[in-house]
Amino acid sequence: MLRLGVLPTPAVAHLTAALGADLGVMLSASHNAAPDNGIKFLARGGFKLSDAVEDEIERRLGEDWSFPVGSAVGRVRDAYGEADRYITHVLATTRDRLDGLHVVVDCAHGAAHMVAPEALLRAGATVEAIGARPDGLNINAGHGSTHMDKLQQIVVSRGADIGIAYDGDADRCLAVDHTGAIVDGDQIMAILASAMHAEGALAKDTVVATVMSNLGFKLAMRDAGIHVVETAVGDRYVLERMKADGYNLGGEQSGHVIMLDHATTGDGLLTSLHLLSVMAATGRPLKELASIMTPLPQILINVKDVDRGKAAVPELTAAVAEAEAELGESGRVLIRPSGTEPMIRVMVEASSEEHATKVADRLAGVVRVACV
Repeated sequence: MLRLGVLPTPAVAHLTAALGADLGVMLSASHNAAPDNGIKFLARGGFKLSDAVEDEIERRLGEDWSFPVGSAVGRVRDAYGEADRYITHVLATTRDRLDGLHVVVDCAHGAAHMVAPEALLRAGATVEAIGARPDGLNINAGHGSTHMDKLQQIVVSRGADIGIAYDGDADRCLAVDHTGAIVDGDQIMAILASAMHAEGALAKDTVVATVMSNLGFKLAMRDAGIHVVETAVGDRYVLERMKADGYNLGGEQSGHVIMLDHATTGDGLLTSLHLLSVMAATGRPLKELASIMTPLPQILINVKDVDRGKAAVPELTAAVAEAEAELGESGRVLIRPSGTEPMIRVMVEASSEEHATKVADRLAGVVRVACV
């Protein structure tokens, strides 16, 4: 067994493949607090295990096993220096230098706290790091991609060009432009897809997104001559579709972006490096690049204590059809039953927040009556 030390999930994925390991193991709570830590497994080649394999592992945990003892257990070798192999790999994916760019990175007191500042410094950027003092318990606490207010303030006060926020295991990132405005995963994907499309590097002129991606993203991609393929929510479903159909860019609004030419999973450092590379190559500020799409106001209502199995009852189906006709091409409706709770999610996008709220409230009312 090789002990890699504190590294991002995508680093473990890359090294699992690069070192020819049979299995990669990551202890992580993703964007959550330390008490929520769990185990992520990565198969040979660096890809996440399928749902079926994970279910089988959980089933077998309840069985009686005869475990090896003593010397039969195996050996552990420290391999902390392999972090440099990962950094070198990420930097080799782009030729652009970042000289002249002032970047603030928020490492969420997590796994990116060493590799992200180091990689961006090597690429030529001026780097300030916050949330880079992990103590084993403070991961994601008040920092990172779910707590961006500090990053927004510092980017503006320092006059930085961009802020990058990773989550605890750094498999995702979000950004902040020089005015302090947040740039989400949809906007990042739009920027990268447009740049790759212009270079002829976007496979099949297609990007893979989930049903939660903003309609503004899909409209922007249509206008740019780029197809959008939708999947269920979850980066694993994005990846499955990419692998099945030969696409090389996909992701989620949350900031999970998969660049399959270079990585087997979402990679916050890789994503941020390529976003910065577009800024460097074009000389355009992030705010201008992000204007490629105009996010539509999105209202999400979680209707609790209902029967999630009734999300397709006739009363709700009719109400959704009426709402879709009302919104036309300037909005959309998405009804999603929770996979784990007695809850149905109502999401509405419209040309104005007021209109989206009105439609969402109306549909939520139908759910409360028809789905009990």
